[in-house]
Amino acid sequence: MVQPDHHDSQPAAEREPAPWRIAGYKTLAMARKRFEGSVAQRVVMELRALDFSSQIMLFGAGMLLSLLPLLILLSAFASHRIDEDIALYLGLDRRASLIVTHLLTTSPASLNVATATSLVFVTAGTIAIAGSLQQVYEKAFHQDHRGLRGMYRLLIWVVALCVAMVAEGAITRPARNLPAGVALAILVTFTILTPFFWWTMHFLLAGRVSWRRLLPAALATGVLFAGLGIFSKFYFSSTIIHDSETYGSIGAIFGIMTWFVAIGAVVVLGSVAGAVWDGRGTPQLSTSGLSRTRFLGYAACATPR
Repeated sequence: MVQPDHHDSQPAAEREPAPWRIAGYKTLAMARKRFEGSVAQRVVMELRALDFSSQIMLFGAGMLLSLLPLLILLSAFASHRIDEDIALYLGLDRRASLIVTHLLTTSPASLNVATATSLVFVTAGTIAIAGSLQQVYEKAFHQDHRGLRGMYRLLIWVVALCVAMVAEGAITRPARNLPAGVALAILVTFTILTPFFWWTMHFLLAGRVSWRRLLPAALATGVLFAGLGIFSKFYFSSTIIHDSETYGSIGAIFGIMTWFVAIGAVVVLGSVAGAVWDGRGTPQLSTSGLSRTRFLGYAACATPR
């Protein structure tokens, strides 16, 4: 006796996908078609190749453990209050600024064995950050790593960074007291940091990439730093106040750490976005092939057959 076919016994409405599901498939297919080969896809693939999340966390930790102590030591030698600069960069209100001031209060330092040893270690750590930044630029623009060659460039860059930070703080502080001071301060940030990172990329890459090719990355970095300034104005004051109430004065460190991580994200994303935009007319790089194949495979699995 012939058994009935269960598939044939099912109503046609149950065998066919629902209209909303079909519409979803079509939307996914259209999005996939637009995404394939686009600048956005190449940015995503390059960020994956750079291990974006791990890279920015390392940047944040490195700046907290090395760059911040270096700035504190240098400001102590110069009898300068670093807490005011940190509060300015984070866009803190008066209450949050007082918390940071209490955390980073320093007194004029004298050169002795302890301070000299600390200065050596934090300088070495900051040079390591410069080396990591150099490798990010080398990967973003597909240049060979130079290893220990040109180590002097890292030290020069650290000095230039300190000078740029002092210059930005000296110009931004009075600008904030003017009408529309916040907007003017953001414009100052863009005006100073864009040429600085343009020079940074060219210098750390030892001139292997032309100024013209580096310009989109410098502009992207400057725009992202300006955006970070706007974000900081609305985010870090309440965060630092809340964390200090929860964890005590040390809670402000969590907000500063988040700011450093955000800086790492700005630097990496700016360089990658600029490099991809500059090479948008070239074929997709092989380093992105695996991730691209995975994306297409995931989307294909969701497409009805």
